[in-house]
Amino acid sequence: MDCASTMRRLPRNLGRALIWIYRHTLSPLVGYNCRHLPTCSIYGDEAIERFGLWGGGWMTLARLLRCQPWGTSGIDNVPLTKPPGARWYLPWRYGRWRGVNEG
Repeated sequence: MDCASTMRRLPRNLGRALIWIYRHTLSPLVGYNCRHLPTCSIYGDEAIERFGLWGGGWMTLARLLRCQPWGTSGIDNVPLTKPPGARWYLPWRYGRWRGVNEG
């Protein structure tokens, strides 16, 4: 892998490293009580790997906001393709703000 490619992936790898740290430090203390499968940390890791820190981060934020007592539950996988209308300057369109397994 060349230096330019490594530098482009740096934000993505940093975001994934933060999730890894959470998963191995705070998560065992808080408990495993996620309402969705896969868990929110696994979802975030996969979304950031697939769509980068910016797009995957917005997907993860939307997922975390849905994971609350009056939110959704069930199987909720990361989409395989970028959501329609999602652009870097319209980041909220990356997130699925309601429901699970749409499209």
